[in-house]
Amino acid sequence: METTPVSQRRLTRFWAPLQATWFFMAVENPFLAAVIARLAAPEYNLAAFGVAYAFAIMVEAPVIMMLSAATALVDSRPSYLALRRFAQVLNGLITGIMLLLLATPAMDWMLRDLMRLDPEVARLTNNALWVFLPWPAAIGYRRFYQGILIRSGRTELVTVGTALRLISMAIAGLTAASRGLDGMMVGAIALTSGVLVEALASRLFAWRSVKNLPTEPPAGSRASDLTWKGLTTFYWPLALTSTISLAVHPLVTFFMGWSRAPLESLAVLPVVNGLVFLFRTPGLSYQETAIAMLGESRLNARPVLRFAGTLMVGASLGLALVAWTPLAGVWLQRVSGLTSDLAGYAIVPLRIMTLMPALSVLLNLERALLVHGRRTIHVTQASVLEVLTIAAILAVGVFGFNLIGATAAALAFMAGRLAANLILVKPARAVI
Repeated sequence: METTPVSQRRLTRFWAPLQATWFFMAVENPFLAAVIARLAAPEYNLAAFGVAYAFAIMVEAPVIMMLSAATALVDSRPSYLALRRFAQVLNGLITGIMLLLLATPAMDWMLRDLMRLDPEVARLTNNALWVFLPWPAAIGYRRFYQGILIRSGRTELVTVGTALRLISMAIAGLTAASRGLDGMMVGAIALTSGVLVEALASRLFAWRSVKNLPTEPPAGSRASDLTWKGLTTFYWPLALTSTISLAVHPLVTFFMGWSRAPLESLAVLPVVNGLVFLFRTPGLSYQETAIAMLGESRLNARPVLRFAGTLMVGASLGLALVAWTPLAGVWLQRVSGLTSDLAGYAIVPLRIMTLMPALSVLLNLERALLVHGRRTIHVTQASVLEVLTIAAILAVGVFGFNLIGATAAALAFMAGRLAANLILVKPARAVI
């Protein structure tokens, strides 16, 4: 039995490859936005790419937490097989839902009538979504096997897989751009190609970890709970959490259609969110680290909390260094390729979200504690509150104060994330 808590150095070694993984993924959107901004009709194509991406990740939402589930549950061959079957069914369901939306008038109605998108933006978005069709199942597949790699301590292979994703994405995107395709098609082809490559790499890398799984559950395992009913009870709050959380993206897109400067807001939001996401990655990568370390010993709770505090300070200071200095102009115009007019719409939302990275670290720490303690229902409740808060602030900002859409969105994101953090403080502390 372990009697010494994990050191900060060991936490860093475990977390660093996962952070590199998330950082590589975070680079994707700024890179693609910069490419699209330099192609024909950048405002329309940036807006369409942002909307299509929002829908794609909304459909993939139920499988997002498969990474945490595999990290927490796969401790033997029986648990591996049970969770794999569960993941396969889930992947098939979400792919069928996306196909149904695209093959019927439902998507066109949502884009043109419900969201009031510009007709050209709606057309481009619909085309891009067909390219995104394989995306959700590929995400669920690779997150399942990445969770197994993390559980077995082979986090460096997760990073290698994501590096392959980034390389293949860049090759596919630049090749598509050289063929004269619309910017949003360039982005969709690049992202889908990258995810498919990473899914295959994750399965190959996890081969040894799967082979070495014990044939019988270890002492203290809850593998006997992994029936369809047990898995559903454990996983549905996580799936609902990610679905509710990612519903924010189409929700925000809806409000942008009714806001002041709708086209400009839709064009700059992918750029602003892409930069903020870069600095949110320390929190996203820390969730699985915390789950894994807490699973080794309850003595690890204090060092896990201390490490999270370090990440909170560093992540938000890093974003502040860009958002509140001349580096903002360099990023928005020279790197991202926005015109000076569009950069003007982006700077205020960027500064509003300076504290978002710190709040994201805290939220993912709280989620890790609750997943480890199998109190996942609280995670869902926090996500519901976050989305309701975002919707309320957007409604007030857009319809009450007639704010520019991107500014209203930034205020709503911050208010929602703060509310989610506050509601999880008590149940997360109870787990420690």
